Amino acid sequence: MQLDGKVAIVTGGAGGIGAAIAQALVTQGARVVVTDLNQTSLETVATGIATSVPGAVASIAGDATSTPHIDAVIELAESRFGPVDLYFANAGIGGAPGLFASDDEWSQVIDVNVMGHIRAARRLVPEWVERGSGYFIGTASAAGLLTQLGSATYSVTKHAAVGFAEWLNVTYGDRGVRASCLCPMGVDTKLLRPDDIPDDEDARLMQRAVETAGRVLTPSEVADTVIEALGDERFLILPHPEVLEMYRHKSADYDRWLRGMRRYQQGLKEATS
Repeated sequence: MQLDGKVAIVTGGAGGIGAAIAQALVTQGARVVVTDLNQTSLETVATGIATSVPGAVASIAGDATSTPHIDAVIELAESRFGPVDLYFANAGIGGAPGLFASDDEWSQVIDVNVMGHIRAARRLVPEWVERGSGYFIGTASAAGLLTQLGSATYSVTKHAAVGFAEWLNVTYGDRGVRASCLCPMGVDTKLLRPDDIPDDEDARLMQRAVETAGRVLTPSEVADTVIEALGDERFLILPHPEVLEMYRHKSADYDRWLRGMRRYQQGLKEATS
């Protein structure tokens, strides 16, 4: 897809990958609406983008899992820039680590990491089918192709996000609707490196596993990979290309891969004990 003149929505746009994607899109000539729960940070991002490209960005704070908010974001994009061409379901949370996350914690992470994607697609895809074009990009994680040591909630919901984007691609790909899935490993954001790391063995394991699996990228590096992949309309967007080889090893011999992951996990635990 050529991005010049296109209209995009980016959720989770108050920092990290979302802010970097929004900036990269504007640089390519797109017009962008960014949204996030954090209104102060969101306005800072929008002001920064507008400084470089005036009139190219609008912002609206709110919950990306809320259907009324999704409607409001789309209405803002349409009124300011025109029909929405791309939707980046980028908002995400790590969730509670380990097996003993509560039902409420599971519900929250499922709502953000999965249902937010589904509700947005439910709203936009029928219109895109009528127009014969549209592009849905879900941010998942390498954890959605492999797994996430230390966090059941993150691993399970990121697998679901990959599965939903895959289903969209198969179901609507021949009707003009494109779908891709962004699956990075470590990225230098608050999700990986929060200001306050919980004093929890599983949380420490989760962070250590990501930081040692490969190079921790900047959000801008991830955004550059996203822009390149959109040009080719590739389904899997892999800022860490080694993830594909890991995925191939997993599928080639699942039991061997599981044994290797258990050894890797044990080594991390011993190193941090």
